Amino acid sequence: MRNVNLLMLAGVLIIGIGLAGCNSEEEVGLTEITPGLSYVDSTLGQGPEVQADDFIVAHYAGYIYEDGKKGDKFDSSYDRGEPIAFPLGRSMVISGWERGVPGMHVGGKRSLIIAPEYAYGEKGHPPVIPPAATLFFDIEIESIGTVDTEVLSEGSGPVAELGDQISVDYTGWVWENGAKGEEFDSSLSRGVPYKFTLGAGMVIPGWDMGLEGMKVGTKARLIIPPIMAYGKQGNPPKIPGNATLCFDVELVGIDGK
Repeated sequence: MRNVNLLMLAGVLIIGIGLAGCNSEEEVGLTEITPGLSYVDSTLGQGPEVQADDFIVAHYAGYIYEDGKKGDKFDSSYDRGEPIAFPLGRSMVISGWERGVPGMHVGGKRSLIIAPEYAYGEKGHPPVIPPAATLFFDIEIESIGTVDTEVLSEGSGPVAELGDQISVDYTGWVWENGAKGEEFDSSLSRGVPYKFTLGAGMVIPGWDMGLEGMKVGTKARLIIPPIMAYGKQGNPPKIPGNATLCFDVELVGIDGK
């Protein structure tokens, strides 16, 4: 059975199937978040608490939930040997994850039982997830990604929000031993700011997360960890694998504001 990338499967139809009457071993000690979405924590974790808009790094395994127990496994980051990384609150995962993951702690392990209305709904996601399927996920939070932002000078213009078309001048360096290393790109050398839709996944996650809430005219330095940049593969030939990046940015403008 082929793997399904959870990050690509957002959006469901509401069909109203709940979990009433289930009493399997997996459901002992369940806490209901809302009808159709319940969880149990096997490990609470000692790290920071996940918030609804955090960028998280997580391992998971997903199963079809049938007759009060786990059925076929349809996907697993453990099997691929690499966690997934994504921002919450951006509709990049099913709503059962959006509602069920906040409140966990780094190092924590949680099992979620997700009814169809919080998963893939009446249509499912053939051929892997059948119609009207309830799902069971084992989730482990590895870390929360953060961008270290230093405001060099504060602007006075409008604030950049998700969905805005923004223009940014920037210069990027590989960040090595707490200092700028090799410069790999700059809009200044081209004389044209870079324009993109904030929060649309058109740039690395560190940009989407770091520029949100910035005022036009602001100049800032963003230090972005590998998981929020180009990860272990890098972007050869100038950006090696597992590289932390430094960007000096200026928010030049926002279309329509």
